[in-house]
Amino acid sequence: MTTGQYRTEKDSLGEMQVPAEALYGAQTQRAVLNFPISGMRFPSRFVQALGIVKQAAAKANRDLGFLDNEKANAIIEAAQQVIDGKLDDSFVLDIFQTGSGTSTNMNANEVISTLASEKVGGERGSKAVHPNDHVNMSQSSNDIIPTVMHISARVAIERELIPALTAFQEALQAKAQEFDDVLKSGRTHLMDATPVRLGQEFAGYAAQIGKNIARLKFASEELAEVALGGTATGTGINCPPGFTEKTINYVVEATGLSFHEAENHFEAQAAKDAYVMASGALNTLAVSLLKIVNDLRHLSSGPTSGLAEIRLPAIQPGSSIMPGKVNPVMSEAVMMVCARVMGNHTTVTVCGQHGNFELNVMMPAMAHAMLESISILAGGCNAFRVNCLDGIVADRERCQELLELNPSIATALNSAIGYDQASKVAKQSASERKSVRQVTKEMGLLSDEQLDEYLNVRDMTEPGIPGQ
Repeated sequence: MTTGQYRTEKDSLGEMQVPAEALYGAQTQRAVLNFPISGMRFPSRFVQALGIVKQAAAKANRDLGFLDNEKANAIIEAAQQVIDGKLDDSFVLDIFQTGSGTSTNMNANEVISTLASEKVGGERGSKAVHPNDHVNMSQSSNDIIPTVMHISARVAIERELIPALTAFQEALQAKAQEFDDVLKSGRTHLMDATPVRLGQEFAGYAAQIGKNIARLKFASEELAEVALGGTATGTGINCPPGFTEKTINYVVEATGLSFHEAENHFEAQAAKDAYVMASGALNTLAVSLLKIVNDLRHLSSGPTSGLAEIRLPAIQPGSSIMPGKVNPVMSEAVMMVCARVMGNHTTVTVCGQHGNFELNVMMPAMAHAMLESISILAGGCNAFRVNCLDGIVADRERCQELLELNPSIATALNSAIGYDQASKVAKQSASERKSVRQVTKEMGLLSDEQLDEYLNVRDMTEPGIPGQ
């Protein structure tokens, strides 16, 4: 019954007043009232995956003869609107809710039920297509939510993050080639060390990203195993033979990615180890990215009193009081992304510990943390690549200037004059701010020809013994 701004709906606990125009029903409204905690909602990627599973389930139940064509087609059409993102505003529940995500599963069931009921000629709230009996047929929140967690994370990793990282790696590799002839001081413990090429540093960064891509692909493959078919506790009660296989096949068709039924449904529903592992791969990526962008921030420090071996693009004023100041803002933005991802991994880790008996009870927070991490990592990499990385320029003169004052070049003299004498040269070079070549000549240790042979800086950046 609809009166004014509300309509009356019923669930197993009794009557509820639901906003008249709302697509959701009584159970969702109860959760709205029960969990006014943060205003944080499931991201679109999760809602889309939920729609995909509901649509696939309707097709499977139709194929098996449990749903008539009219109801099945109505559910399929309504679920497509969820998939297309047209109904995101109807997914109104807070992340901090029932730990199984039952409220959000029912949110989806009720929204799809309302639209499907209207498609078959029923009034809003009539449940002509029932949220539990028809939309949730052969399913339970306890296998649907973990399934959607895996699908949404795998799709996001494969469609958002890995492409962003691939482009990022390619940009780093391009800079590695561009800077391969730039000789500069290496640094260990933040102190001068034997020479390297700027291209070698960038090639190292590119290799880091490549290894992270491989880790993410491995994690994504583990997420391909889904809990669907376990229903309430992993036993599969109320799930008919053939339903799981058919539903998963429709999910594969919709996503273009492989998925398969869990080998052990008790493991799949009680534990979220694959999810924690995937989050760990994101955490590792965050560690790598923070190292890379922080290195670039320090290498560009200056312009007069820092290292200033590279120049980052000037993309915005850096100070409200110091004219002309430009800061490494893109590095700072990605560093904050990395910090957030590390925090999200802690959230996933703690939540993963609460697989109490037959069900994990902290899944919504896990899903939100995971999908946020994937999204901001992809966005951060894309923004950094376009607005910073592609425009980095090497200051070749500055690299040469600092390299000539680097006392660690004396290491190349070890085989000619011995470690002790080379150490004296290095110390005098540092204290007098003279080049190693000049000090060696002043000490009468080697001739110009010998110095040319041993102090070939390019050779010092390759394996082998200088001068041999």
